[in-house]
Amino acid sequence: MVLRLSTLFLRTLREDPSDAEVASHRLLVRAGYIRRAAPGIYSWLPLGLRVLGKVETIIREEMAAIGAQEVHFPALLPKEPYEATNRWTEYGDGIFRLQDRKGADYLLAPTHEEMFTLLVKDLYNSYKDLPVSLFQIQSKYRDEARPRAGLLRGREFIMKDSYSFDIDDAGLERSYQLHRSAYLRIFERLGLTVVPVAATAGAMGGSKSEEFLHPSEIGEDTFVASEGGYTANVEAVTTVVPEDIDFSDAAPAEIRDTPDTPTIDTLVSHANEVLARDAGPWTAADTLKNVVLAAVLPTGERRLVIIGLPGDRTVDLKRVEANLAPHLEVGGEVMVEPASDEDLRKHPGLVKGYIGPGLSLMLRYSARTGSPGSPIWWIHGWSPARPGSPVPTSSANMCSAWSRPAISPGMGSSSQSRFATATKRPTAPDR
Repeated sequence: MVLRLSTLFLRTLREDPSDAEVASHRLLVRAGYIRRAAPGIYSWLPLGLRVLGKVETIIREEMAAIGAQEVHFPALLPKEPYEATNRWTEYGDGIFRLQDRKGADYLLAPTHEEMFTLLVKDLYNSYKDLPVSLFQIQSKYRDEARPRAGLLRGREFIMKDSYSFDIDDAGLERSYQLHRSAYLRIFERLGLTVVPVAATAGAMGGSKSEEFLHPSEIGEDTFVASEGGYTANVEAVTTVVPEDIDFSDAAPAEIRDTPDTPTIDTLVSHANEVLARDAGPWTAADTLKNVVLAAVLPTGERRLVIIGLPGDRTVDLKRVEANLAPHLEVGGEVMVEPASDEDLRKHPGLVKGYIGPGLSLMLRYSARTGSPGSPIWWIHGWSPARPGSPVPTSSANMCSAWSRPAISPGMGSSSQSRFATATKRPTAPDR
């Protein structure tokens, strides 16, 4: 049946909607493709639904081309499968939970790994049935704290998720490459430029993860790219471990008092006043510091983590957040934020502005000390103590400074595949 404009259920808007932050959101609403029902929740109107249907058709065609078969799970799911994998707890406040009239717990599915796995377990009982790839196009629900950008970050969204079940790692790799090529063909047919980048698996887990990022001025992710072809989300960037520096000919370390130096800047100023050197003035790059963070576990527990890094650098909280869970030996997503005054008061040994772990805690390359139950975890990036190596000093802003060998101020009181839009960071060193 021919759809005529005269009968089309459509009303366009003259003005931008007040809650629209980005062009795509404004245009979709003004052109009559979608309408806001609640924060992060949208109704699809006839024009938008026709476009959505065409996109889904392209996806289905490419998935069928690699032999994947479509299924469809309910959005309302029981608690038990997610409790068995501990994700009922690990998701924390990020999912919608509800109870029926009998008090049984349910959730609106944020993802369906458990259901896919249980389905195959129920119907297949022999390795001879494998491999098999299943996918669905289904609504997902996540309780976003700050929904924004229209359809780009909502509380209800449509996801195509696909899962392969294979006999061995070689079969897994074949399935992965088939899916990867299908995704690239989908984006090509849709006219979208994407960059596959290394990523972290997050709560999904897995041994390998890639994101297909579309460079955009309004992207929320950032990735790096090198001339050598290396690409990675900033959360997943890996770098070459530098060669050890030979300090065998360095002068012995000296401990000096550094009073009233609660920041790296004041420490550098003090050093230039009392420890002038022929090589030029000291800078923040000549110091090391500790930054105290609070890791908020899925259970709500707050655990202090101290990051050691050069004094002229800052901590990337998103990168720490993405890589911290294995160090803490916990499952699920870990939130990271600067330690509060209340956090520090619980640990009298951590004096804001004068925090140092001592020489015995100088571990090599992101090593850790303590046990899983330890209240404080130290993560560092320098070599073990040896003649001429850095020694603790004082500094602040929840950090403690260390000197390079030539300067030794004294120590104060005792640091899967996904698609998304992204912003490109033009240069990055090759691995």
